[in-house]
Formats: sequence, C-alpha cells, structure tokens
Amino acid sequence: MAERQATIASASGLHARPAKLFVQAVQETKIPVTIAAAGGPDLNAGSILSLIGLGASQGTVVTLKADGDGADAALDKLVALLETDLDAE
Repeated sequence: MAERQATIASASGLHARPAKLFVQAVQETKIPVTIAAAGGPDLNAGSILSLIGLGASQGTVVTLKADGDGADAALDKLVALLETDLDAE
C-alpha cells in the first residue's frame, strides 16, 4: 500500500471548491484512496462528505493511502493538488 503525507495549502482548507476539485481528481484515479488527519480514521477520499467531515483547515497535515496499479503516481498527483492553494487559482 502506497502512503503519502500532504499539508493542506488552500486558504479555506478542504471545503467547497478545493474539496470538489480533490474529489474529482481522486475519482479519476479509478483506485480506492483514503485520507486521514493526524490521529483520525481513514476516510474515503472520493467522498465530498468525508472530506468536509474531516475538518481539514489550511496547514493541516493529512495522510493519503492507496492500493492498486498506479497508486504511487496517483498519490503523487493528489499530494501536489492538496499542496496547491486552489482558492488562489
């Protein structure tokens, strides 16, 4: 299982537009991806409700996990997305 850590860069955290863009990117990977905040449970990263429930604000460190063909490349792409201020674009 591949695993990466990322620091949320968007000013609004994983809410509204950044969450929507992230969920779309997860769904494009076609593999199951989980996301967890420090000490929290692994949640479905492809679910907007899970992301909003995570309560991740700017600066929160999250852990992404995925298993399957292309998991490493998928997580690299998702980390880059989370570490971009999507509110500024």
